[in-house]
Amino acid sequence: MNSIFQLIKTDPNSSARAGFVTTDHGKIETPFFMPVGTVGAVKTQSSNEISQLSKILLSNTYHLYLRPGVEVLKAVGGLHNFMNWDGSILTDSGGFQVFSLSGLRKITDDGVTFQSHIDGSKHHFTPESVVETQRVIGSDFMMMLDICPPGDADRATWIDALNKTTQWAKKAMKYYSETEGHYGFHQVLLPIVQGGTDHELRKQSAEELMSLDAQAYAVGGLAVGESKNDMLDTTQLMGELLPMEKSRYLMGVGTPADLVRCVSRGIDMFDCVMPTRNARNGQLFTSTGKVNIRNAKYKNDFSEIDSNSASPMSKSFSKAYLHHLFKINEVLGLRIATQHNLYFYTQLMKTMRMEILNDNFTPWSRQFLDLYEGGES
Repeated sequence: MNSIFQLIKTDPNSSARAGFVTTDHGKIETPFFMPVGTVGAVKTQSSNEISQLSKILLSNTYHLYLRPGVEVLKAVGGLHNFMNWDGSILTDSGGFQVFSLSGLRKITDDGVTFQSHIDGSKHHFTPESVVETQRVIGSDFMMMLDICPPGDADRATWIDALNKTTQWAKKAMKYYSETEGHYGFHQVLLPIVQGGTDHELRKQSAEELMSLDAQAYAVGGLAVGESKNDMLDTTQLMGELLPMEKSRYLMGVGTPADLVRCVSRGIDMFDCVMPTRNARNGQLFTSTGKVNIRNAKYKNDFSEIDSNSASPMSKSFSKAYLHHLFKINEVLGLRIATQHNLYFYTQLMKTMRMEILNDNFTPWSRQFLDLYEGGES
C-alpha cells in the first residue's frame, strides 16, 4: 500500500527525521505528539482548546465501545461529529485495556473474551470486530488487536504474544481490505510490532508484519515495566528495521526526555497520558524540569509558571495562583495545568522538527537533556 508519510529531512547525526503524515482530515507535521482523549474527550479541555495545540488526538476503542457504544456513534456519524473535532483521530484497539483486566478476560486463538470494568457484562473482541468498531468510530488511524505482555514477562510469553499478534494482524488486514469505511473518508490500519525486549523476536515480528505492506507501523509492548535502556535499545532496533518510507508510531511513550531520545531513534508519532494525568496531580513540565505546584514553597512565588515558555497559561498565571487553586481543589487549576503541559509537549515536538530541518537536532538534544534532567523542584 502507498505510504501516508512524506519524509522531508533526516538529521545527519542521528535517525531523527521530519516529514508529514497526511489523512483526509489534514496534514500533520512530524514528529508529533497526540493528546490522549480516551473516551472522546481530553480531560478538562474542549475540542476547540485542543485544536489550538494539535491536529490529532487519540481515543480508545475499548472505552468507546462500552460507552457511549457503537449504536450512538453510528447514529451521530462517528466520533468526529460526536465531539465536534475537525482534526485527525487515532484509536487504540483496546487490546492493552482488555489485557490489563487480569482475571476478567480469556484469550483464545480467535480473540479475547472479557468482562466490562463498568458492569461486569461479557464481551468478545476479534481482530475483525475491532476493525469494524473502529470503522464505526471513524478514526483516521485504526490499531489492530494485539497482545501486549508485561515488560518483565518470560520469553515464552513474549513468543506466544508475538504469534497471536501476527495471526490476528493477518485477519485484521484481510477484513480491512474487504470492507469500506462508513463516512466516506480513508482510514489507515496499523499493525503493532511486539516481542518484548528480545531483539530476535522483535525482528521476527517486524518482518512478519511488514509482509502485510501496511501504510504505517506501530511499536507496542514498551513502557510496560522494562528498563529504560531496554526500551531505548528496542526503539533503536525498530527505527533500523521498519520501512524508512512509512511512519513509525511508538505507543504510550512517554516523558519529555523519552520523546527526545526516541525521536533521535527514528520515531514519528507518540502518545502518553503523562502530560494530562500528571497535570491533574499538580505536576507541571517546564523548560528546566518538573515542578510540583502543590509544594508549599510556591505559596508566595509570583513568577510565571515557566518563564521560558510562550504558553498563554504560563504568561497569564503565577505559580502562587496555581498553587492556591490546587490547595482549594478548584477545577480551574486542573484546566490551567493541563493546558500548560500539553502546550509544553506539543511545542517540544515543533522545536525538534525545526532543529532537524536546521541540521541542529543532535547538539540541541544534548543541551535540552542536560537542562531538563537537572532535577525536580
